Amino acid sequence: MLARILGVTLFSVLITLVAALVLIFTQTPKEMSGEGGLDFSRTLAAGRDTPAPLQSVPMRDGYPLQVRTYGGADDVPLLVLIHGSGWHGLQFDALGAALQGSADVIVPDLRGHGTAPGRRGDVDYIGQFEDDLADLINAVAKPGQKVIMGGHSSGGGLVVRFAGGEHGKMLDGAVLLAPFLKYNAPTTRTDSGGWAYALTRRIIGLSVLNTFKITALNDLPILQFNMPQAVLDGPLGDTATLAYSYRLNASYAPRSDYLADVAALPPFVLLAGGADEAFFAQKYAPTMGAVTDKGRFDLMTGATHLGIVDDPRTKAIIKGFLDDY
Repeated sequence: MLARILGVTLFSVLITLVAALVLIFTQTPKEMSGEGGLDFSRTLAAGRDTPAPLQSVPMRDGYPLQVRTYGGADDVPLLVLIHGSGWHGLQFDALGAALQGSADVIVPDLRGHGTAPGRRGDVDYIGQFEDDLADLINAVAKPGQKVIMGGHSSGGGLVVRFAGGEHGKMLDGAVLLAPFLKYNAPTTRTDSGGWAYALTRRIIGLSVLNTFKITALNDLPILQFNMPQAVLDGPLGDTATLAYSYRLNASYAPRSDYLADVAALPPFVLLAGGADEAFFAQKYAPTMGAVTDKGRFDLMTGATHLGIVDDPRTKAIIKGFLDDY
């Protein structure tokens, strides 16, 4: 009897794994149109003529994480700013320079991104971004210095994930600019407003394999970005990241129970634009406020998803938040 039960169980597992493989390999990346996604024009125009130079900070595995720094003054917090999906830390060059009197600002190009990505669009394991950020803070924070982590879009989602993970106690505050909470969160528009294309069958199949601790296929791409052709044809086109592997994508967002990560946030300020094309700005406060009372929510009339980063109101609000540290 026991042998029969074991046989049926093993057969069921085998069928499940075969079904997962079918889902994975019957969906492949597609050609993206470059139209109908996010408007990068303001992001590109906001760049300074001479941006802060890139420097390297070694991670625990020796990877040279590329960062830009914007020096502060005495007795100011460390502010780590995390860029959004598909792009890199140059997104924050103007904002970082504007905030350098209020904080020691450091802006990394996350592993898998930018000019020295390692493997573009991929990491080594789920959670490596959190380890990298912990290594970065340990490398640059002064003794006793307060640590604030900020992020835009997926970068904001990574801040939420970091707060709910093993390194979360490192944070004293957070700045969230239109953060990605989860694909099924009330705040998220379908396909992030045309910006992202998810290979859903492949994601389901890989998720099944991962429940069985099978990670050998986690390097497969499962998310593509509808990067405007004008960006790809421009001088920074070769620095764009157009697709993410399963393990990178999982590392870049809050966990499945995203509200548990939200509840772990330190005091934070959240800014979202009334004209955001990717997310429903008005839904952040009720969604996140249901599990935490540590947040301040600012809805900025007229601001778009990417435009919020360089909106003058953003600089003023963040400076006011940093003054409390």
